Amino acid sequence: MSNTPNGNGHGLEKPIAIYYEHPSWFQPLFDWLDERGAPWVKIDARFHQYDAAAKDREYSLLFNRMSPSAWQRGLGHCIFYTLNYLAHLEEKGVRVVNGSRAFAHETSKALQLSILESLGLPYPKARVINHPSQALSAAEAVGYPLVLKPNIGGSGVGIERFDSPEQLRRAVEENRLYFGIDSIALVQEAFTPRGGIITRVEVLGGEYLYGIQIHTTGASYNLCPGDICQNTNGEELARRPGCPIDAPKNGLTVEAYETPRRVIENVERVMEVAGIEVGGVEYVIDDATGRLLYYDINALSNFVADPERVIGFNPYARLADFLIAEARAHSSKDPRRLVASGGRA
Repeated sequence: MSNTPNGNGHGLEKPIAIYYEHPSWFQPLFDWLDERGAPWVKIDARFHQYDAAAKDREYSLLFNRMSPSAWQRGLGHCIFYTLNYLAHLEEKGVRVVNGSRAFAHETSKALQLSILESLGLPYPKARVINHPSQALSAAEAVGYPLVLKPNIGGSGVGIERFDSPEQLRRAVEENRLYFGIDSIALVQEAFTPRGGIITRVEVLGGEYLYGIQIHTTGASYNLCPGDICQNTNGEELARRPGCPIDAPKNGLTVEAYETPRRVIENVERVMEVAGIEVGGVEYVIDDATGRLLYYDINALSNFVADPERVIGFNPYARLADFLIAEARAHSSKDPRRLVASGGRA
């Protein structure tokens, strides 16, 4: 457990909790909370328990940083545990940022499709399936080329492209399709980003924070902004802790982008429905059709590397200030009102 002492001038009787799984991704946030002198504690999702009968709120606020890619690190059970823990906290009236509704959408690409459909936003055509025997018939409805994605994703792992029925049929017959830890997958229309560019729009408090454009090589589906270590001028970016050692070799570059107002409004609508207060939405312009396609909704944002150089400010500083302000605003509220409003009175 790591924390700064109480009596810090923030008016918080109870600490802010950062609930996380990856041991090093969130060090910049920890540093800024220390810089602000806020009382805070770490909660390691890998080793945790809670008392369903607990009466008191332990924290002024809990910020959920659980990663959907935890299953890649042998921690898939933590994903399902987290859904229960967040619901427990909300029932007790704890203010949870990126709570159970946000995490449910973060861990289901199928639910993400439902949001985009309900809002009338364009996305790659897709079918949701729960068994490899359904892949070929779903593919006939979607068309080729296509990608197959595990429903619970993370870092692009498990995504596979198929350019023909023969390729997909062979994968089915060889029993090598991987649907992830919930045995659900998307069969989805493949697209080619115009100019190799993917745009990511980040929100804080559900409102627009910044936009970036990622210039890809098409060699990987892992587009984590924190792993991109060059800007479009070829300058090396300061890497965040935990950046994979192969990040300089991935060929990705990044630059700030002035996001169109229409896109900002759409992203904010998506995040409101999903219950995501801190996160990002990715979209492309499909080169073949010229369509703008929204294709990924994220509640776990590792902000862009070297943000002061790329976007002109540090989003972690703003995130720390947001968490402190939210904790202060909710620390004195009646828990019964917070329960009735899902922890967001």
